[in-house]
Amino acid sequence: MGFSLKLQYCLVSVMVLLPAVCYSQDYFVKSRATYYGSPDCLGTPSGACGFGEYGKSVNDANVAGVSRLYKNGTGCGACYQVRCTNPQICADNGVNIVVTDYGEGDNTDFILSPRAYARMARPDTAAHLFAYGVVDVEYQRIPCQYGGYKTQVKVHEHSKYPNYLAIVVLYQAGKSEILSVDIWQEDCKEWIGMRRAYGAVFDMANLPSGDISLRFQVRGSAGLTWVQAPNVIPKYWKAGVAYETDIQLY
Repeated sequence: MGFSLKLQYCLVSVMVLLPAVCYSQDYFVKSRATYYGSPDCLGTPSGACGFGEYGKSVNDANVAGVSRLYKNGTGCGACYQVRCTNPQICADNGVNIVVTDYGEGDNTDFILSPRAYARMARPDTAAHLFAYGVVDVEYQRIPCQYGGYKTQVKVHEHSKYPNYLAIVVLYQAGKSEILSVDIWQEDCKEWIGMRRAYGAVFDMANLPSGDISLRFQVRGSAGLTWVQAPNVIPKYWKAGVAYETDIQLY
């Protein structure tokens, strides 16, 4: 599909490829959860999703590593409601978490940050919950909500201007999953796929000159769609900087 210069004034163009389908889980699934050690009870900036410091503090540090739900990185950034099932010590609503890492436990689907694990407990019972170490839980996928934040495209710290670019999407709202990312090659008049380097990080060498336009293949409530972000990264981009977008993910 061609990319017209006329689109420079259009913030988002969405092309629906498939009709809306019920792709996400809207019911509770039984599983198990544990927690990982952390000196400050927050997330880890070295998580497998590649979020960096964002992965440490996003969602008030209510984050988790997952295994089966990691989906080779596609599951990064997804949100879940997780609640333990012991009525004596477990709060009714549990905790809402963001996936920021990969981790395998003792037949667990979630390895929670200490803060998230504690928030599954009723008042004054967190110590009892930690004493179990591993607890039975039930979970469901929920929309991510980031009040006051727009979706951002961050240039990963490992990027090397001007020849190597790695990106990661932050504040990914809704129940969306980013399956792939393309970059617009103006001289060839075509979209070129970026490589999923690991987790939620996509990269490319030998970049086109000028401002960088991206499109994202997204699976969400509208089915499978392409979301375009014209000129989202400036010509003279810098590693470690996050650029705000007006794309809408659901």
